[in-house]
Amino acid sequence: MKTSIATVCLSGTLEQKLRASAAAGFDGVEIFEPDFVSSPLPPRDVAALAADLGITLDLYQPFRDFEGVSEEKLRHNLRRARAKFDLMNRLGIDTMLLCSNVGTAVSSDDALAVDQLRRLGDVAADNGVRVAYEALAWGRFVADYEHAARIVRSVDHPAVGHCLDSFHILSRGWDPVAIETIPADKIFFVQMADAPGLTMDLLSWSRHHRVFPGEGAFDLADFMGHLLRSGYDGPVSLEIFNDTFRRTDPFRTAVDAMRSLQWLQQLASEALDRDGSEGARMDVAPLPDMRPPVGFNFVEIRAEDGQRDRVRTTLYQLGFDDGGSHRTKPVELWAQGDARVVINNGDASAGAPAVAALGFDVADPHAAAERAARLLAPTVPRQEGAGDEPLLGVRAPDSSEVFFGRIGTAGVPAWVAEFGNSPRPAADALVTRVDHVNLAQSWQYFDAAVLFCTSVLALAPQPSLDVAAPTGLVRSQVMSAPGGAVRLVLNLSPAENVANPVQAQHVAFASPDAVAAAKRARQRGLSFLPIGDNYYDDLDSRFDLEPAFLEQLRELQLMYDRDDRGEFLHFYTESLGSVFFEIVERRGGYAGYGATNAPVRLAAQHTRRAPADPA
Repeated sequence: MKTSIATVCLSGTLEQKLRASAAAGFDGVEIFEPDFVSSPLPPRDVAALAADLGITLDLYQPFRDFEGVSEEKLRHNLRRARAKFDLMNRLGIDTMLLCSNVGTAVSSDDALAVDQLRRLGDVAADNGVRVAYEALAWGRFVADYEHAARIVRSVDHPAVGHCLDSFHILSRGWDPVAIETIPADKIFFVQMADAPGLTMDLLSWSRHHRVFPGEGAFDLADFMGHLLRSGYDGPVSLEIFNDTFRRTDPFRTAVDAMRSLQWLQQLASEALDRDGSEGARMDVAPLPDMRPPVGFNFVEIRAEDGQRDRVRTTLYQLGFDDGGSHRTKPVELWAQGDARVVINNGDASAGAPAVAALGFDVADPHAAAERAARLLAPTVPRQEGAGDEPLLGVRAPDSSEVFFGRIGTAGVPAWVAEFGNSPRPAADALVTRVDHVNLAQSWQYFDAAVLFCTSVLALAPQPSLDVAAPTGLVRSQVMSAPGGAVRLVLNLSPAENVANPVQAQHVAFASPDAVAAAKRARQRGLSFLPIGDNYYDDLDSRFDLEPAFLEQLRELQLMYDRDDRGEFLHFYTESLGSVFFEIVERRGGYAGYGATNAPVRLAAQHTRRAPADPA
């Protein structure tokens, strides 16, 4: 499959966009007209740069408001078209995108549109180019791709065909199965875009909220399946209008874009194989199989010299044992049950404590690492001493590190023996494993993080949630393995420019008895995140808890939630720089995260971090 990307997806100048597209491995680029018009490069230099970079210029777009107009307006439109066709010849582009008329059409008569498009096709043929007609979802008279197909069929001109855009088809709920009825040689170009499920006007949804495949709610693998069954074998391009992407580093965004297309190819290929579709195959080297991780191998915390003792003390108060230092590396291990926290002592200027890396238990670390590399995740170099267990790592979009490790004997990874004390899981441990990890994400790469978790880690996205915080709404996206063996929560905070943001990373540990864990932590001097009386009064009104149990929750600063499947008890430590810890107990089939309690926690953290009011 030939891959392409529209310059509108990326920030920067036209030259930067071309270079970023080539560096990410795209075969071609579609030129968004405003990018060319605002560039100081003449057409011959743009064509020469593309040739030097080894990419083709596949499409010039958009040409608007052509058909369904008066004869006088048509003459003006044909003059515009001749000028653009001449420009395309100088750029070396042979296809122009024509959007269905939105603003100037005065007639809904298909016969008029057919006649005018046929006359445009004559002009295009005279200039050696083609026109790809696209039904915009908000077109005045043509908004449905099947309607556009009937018009193109009636035009019956070799220079007039289709551009199929997944957004314009799927956003309206049109069934893409009719793509298979369009002759493959009449599909001149295909544009792919995903989008979150939003309820808003189509134009705003399209212009501001498109995302790369795998980052939204559209079934693009199904769309691709219909496309391939039609026999289409031309470029598949990304056309993503997104305010965030147009403000971020074009080279990083282009890599995320290419990852999304590779992932989409894989999904479509697998779907076609399952269906046994005759004559519809993709020439795609299959990615190494990646089954979801079955557990957290470790969590790594980095902190500067003066901050590490706070982490050690808090872990001790939560019941963790000191597993000693590594025999060759400047790291130490703290463990309880199957929960393992590694403190990195190698960077004296690492700053406040923060989650720096996550290790996952996977069946085949080498296959997982190869898959990640194929999906353009940068490899993390790691020095290994003689006899050290290999841990293969890649870098996530938020710059944290992800490592793939083997499941060891009796559930204990082999690398644990490389530490001095080598603690073993205790049968009566009050912490049994890592339940979930919350990772704060920057606005630039939140969507890329979702795609990374889906494609590289084989985690499935769950319904997202907005949580009220003192500085605005926090968008929370859970990514999980089957049965909750691994849960990651990606949080996007609105408070990046606030002096005292409430958003942070945190590690939640599973406990069979949160009350006992809280009592032990209190005996060891843990500083709990304080929860106010209003919260417990509200609990009483909502759940009608036994008075003694409610008083116990209040005394231990425990939080509580309940649904029709079970109960949830949890408590938080004070923040240690950019990280804090949580103990959670799930009773019955409770699978949530205490979402109703999150605003209370966020407000409490905000209060603790905010400067004192002046006297």
